[in-house]
Amino acid sequence: MREPKTIDILLLILLGAIWGSAFFNIKIATYTYDPITLVFVRVFFALMALGFYCAYKNIKILAFSKGWKIYALVGLTNITIPFLLIAYGTNVVDSYLAAILMSTTPLSGTLLAHFFTTNEKLNIYKSVGVSVGFLGIVFLFFDKLVISDSNIFYAIVILCGSTFYVIGGILTLKFLKDEGNENVSTSTILWSLIFLFPFCLYQQPWANLNPSMESTIALIYLGVFPTGVAWLLRFHILTKAGMVFQTQVAYLIPIFGIIFGYLVMDEQITWKVLVSLIIIILGIFMVKRGNKGIQNE
Repeated sequence: MREPKTIDILLLILLGAIWGSAFFNIKIATYTYDPITLVFVRVFFALMALGFYCAYKNIKILAFSKGWKIYALVGLTNITIPFLLIAYGTNVVDSYLAAILMSTTPLSGTLLAHFFTTNEKLNIYKSVGVSVGFLGIVFLFFDKLVISDSNIFYAIVILCGSTFYVIGGILTLKFLKDEGNENVSTSTILWSLIFLFPFCLYQQPWANLNPSMESTIALIYLGVFPTGVAWLLRFHILTKAGMVFQTQVAYLIPIFGIIFGYLVMDEQITWKVLVSLIIIILGIFMVKRGNKGIQNE
């Protein structure tokens, strides 16, 4: 791991844009796909895209090698569990509250990285930067924040889902950081698909499936870009610039989600988006400053 560079910031913004574009595509896909089918088929198309890429580049996939257990564990904690928990929670929780809950990832990431990694210890710049970024998200959605007895359980479920992203990231850093970006991304997605398969068998979502072309195209996009390509970017940023820096993407995702909603779905956009974005970028640069001088492990 090294001090984040300008290219890392640009890749972080690109990752935020790709994941931000998932919101309206999920909305389109759910017109005719139920949540379990959406998650399973999304991961399936991600695996197809990365599998073809690795075959073209002649990259060896180690999902079933001697170290298969760690690939399986990362696939479970980094994809399967958070995908299912978040899909379950967002069925009840308002999207604005879900955005704030998902934006706690940098907070849990900073705390867990302090205790479970060797060179991502807390300092004043990281602490303030992560807090500033979170305040940017709260500022954007505060007037729409509603927690009640009817949704608090589902809110906790989403919080758990976001925390599992961090756990999966730490496991990746500790055990798989030198195993190759394409291999790790493809292998963990493959194991995630294996874990998701029993849920599909149990739910039998295909029984009443009548997908539209629009929803299917959106679902293919979700698999190829916000899952396949995004996981390659995430792994690269994670291993090069560290957990705390990479989790800052959680602050950018809602911003891009609103922008794409405005451009594609004619949803409302306000001055608060610009103010929030400025606050978040300030926080990211403070986190970058907090990583100044770190060396590769």
